[in-house]
Amino acid sequence: MSSRKMLGKLGLSLLTIPVFLFIFLPIGWLFSASISTPVELFTVPPHWIPLHPTFQNYMDILLPGMAASSVPRTFAVALYNSIKIASAVTVICIFLGSLAAYALVRIPFKYNRAIQIAILGTRMIPEVSLVIPLFIIASSLDLINKPIVLIIAYMSFALPYTIWMMAAFFQTVPIELEEAARLDGCSRLGILFRIVIPISIPGIISTTMFVFLVAWDEFFYALIFTSTLAAKTAPVAIAEFIGRYTVNVNGMMAGGILAALPPVILALIFQRYIVSGMTAGAVKG
Repeated sequence: MSSRKMLGKLGLSLLTIPVFLFIFLPIGWLFSASISTPVELFTVPPHWIPLHPTFQNYMDILLPGMAASSVPRTFAVALYNSIKIASAVTVICIFLGSLAAYALVRIPFKYNRAIQIAILGTRMIPEVSLVIPLFIIASSLDLINKPIVLIIAYMSFALPYTIWMMAAFFQTVPIELEEAARLDGCSRLGILFRIVIPISIPGIISTTMFVFLVAWDEFFYALIFTSTLAAKTAPVAIAEFIGRYTVNVNGMMAGGILAALPPVILALIFQRYIVSGMTAGAVKG
C-alpha cells in the first residue's frame, strides 16, 4: 500500500473522531447528569464521571413510593401514553399509507401525479396554523385530554409522509411479478399483501421508524391538547421539569434517557432493514 493511500485512510480515521464526539458526547453527558446528585452536577469544574453515582433520579420520576424528594412523578404515565399513541399512529399510518401508496403507484387514473404532490403538500402547512381549528373541533367533540385527539392530530402530518415514502418503495417492485400474479387470478389486495409488501419489508420498516419517531417526539400538539397529568406525553412531561423558580435538571436528564430508550431499541433491532430500506427507496423516483 502506498504512503499516499495510508495517509488518506489515516486522515479519514482522524476525521471520524470529532464526528464521534459531536454525536456521543452530549449523550454521555446526559447519562452522567442523570446519575449525579444535584450538588455534584453543579460542581465547578464539572465531573464527567460522577464520584457518587445514584439512580435515585430515576426512582423519583418512576416510582412514587420510593421518591426521595417532591419532584414530578407522573413520568411513567407520560411514557406509557407516548408509547400507546406513537404505536397507534404508526400502525394506522402504515396500514392506510400502504393501501393509498399502492393505489397511486399501480392504478392509473387522471391527475395521479398531482394527487401525490398535493398529499405531500399538505405536510408543508405549518402546524401552528392548524392548531386553532383542530382545538375547536376537538373541544366540540369532547376529545381534549384523550389519546384519540393526539392520534388524529399526529396522523394529519404523518400519513402524507407515509404515503409518499411507501409509494417510492413500491415503485421498486418489478411490475412483472404483479402481472404474473394477476394471470394466476390474484386480486389487487392479494398482490399487495402477498407480493409487494413482503418484497418491500426494508422500506416499510424504515417508514415505520420514521413515523414512530415523528409521533414520539411531537411536542406542540401534545402541549395544546393535553392539560391533565394522566393525559400528558413524555416530551411535555420532560418540559414540566422546568418550574417557575427552579429547574429539576437531574429529573430532566433522567427523563431524557428514558424517553430515548424506545427509539434506540427499535433502531438497534431493525438496523439492517433501515439501512437497506433507505437505499432501496432511491432506486426509482
